[in-house]
Amino acid sequence: MKSGIIAIHKPEGISSARVVARVKKVLTAKKLGHTGTLDPFATGLLLCAVNKGTRISRFFLDGHKRYIARVCLGVETDTYDLTGKTVFTASKNIMDSLNNEDVEQTVNSFIGIQDQVPPAFSALKHKGQPLYKLARQGKKIEKPPRQIEIFDISIKHIDLPNIDMEVFCSSGTYIRSIAFDIGRRLGCGAHLLKLCRTQSSAFKLEDAIQLDSLERLDRTIVEQRIVPLSDCLAFMPRIVADKPIAQKIKFGQKLLKKEIGPSLVKPNQSIRVIDNDNNLLAIIQLNENRQEYNYSCVFLS
Repeated sequence: MKSGIIAIHKPEGISSARVVARVKKVLTAKKLGHTGTLDPFATGLLLCAVNKGTRISRFFLDGHKRYIARVCLGVETDTYDLTGKTVFTASKNIMDSLNNEDVEQTVNSFIGIQDQVPPAFSALKHKGQPLYKLARQGKKIEKPPRQIEIFDISIKHIDLPNIDMEVFCSSGTYIRSIAFDIGRRLGCGAHLLKLCRTQSSAFKLEDAIQLDSLERLDRTIVEQRIVPLSDCLAFMPRIVADKPIAQKIKFGQKLLKKEIGPSLVKPNQSIRVIDNDNNLLAIIQLNENRQEYNYSCVFLS
């Protein structure tokens, strides 16, 4: 069984955990996980990590994401999306005062680095408990703001009260919170009506396979859609190891900076070490003080 990442097009109305279970059943894989959850109502790109791919999942959590979202103005919910209870409805006068120009200016104002308060209904944990479970018990925990970055946000269509927009953002960004904040800035309230993830790191939705289609295919065909470990991490600098270096990695021996040769990588930057056949041997980071490399993950054993 190959190890790596397989891109799945998640359908609406199913949890990310359920998608993982169905993919695992098709592949009969020993290990299978995902690199970043999607809410049950959301659709789009879900990266599933197969076998040793589960060990590189964390390197995708910090990757950039791209979404297509539909925001509904005039109604605010406790979850900031369509699954929640309505907590505010704007008056007709407020809604009649809205115009496309104000909406566009408000949406565009979100571009840049900013602090964002995570929603109370989220998978973040407080004392070991997911916030959404506590919120359902009436215990809403407000986490401190976290720094995020919106690299680009653009309106695709306006048909008030709905806004269709595309968001390109850093990891950890809650699109539900953006919808909520847009409503607050416009003074009318808002919630997220639809969400589709179209990109995660270098993976794009057009390269994903529909979950139902995957389940109709032979396992050997599905395995061909698994992207190998080294190719998954193409965004990392790489070092091609010779046999002596490969042997050192196999036995967990120190890798000295002088042995690897000159490199432009920064201290603590993740580097993938591959062999001549593009097999991933390890992920390492340069320890400048000791003039050696620290191991992060080793795949050669």
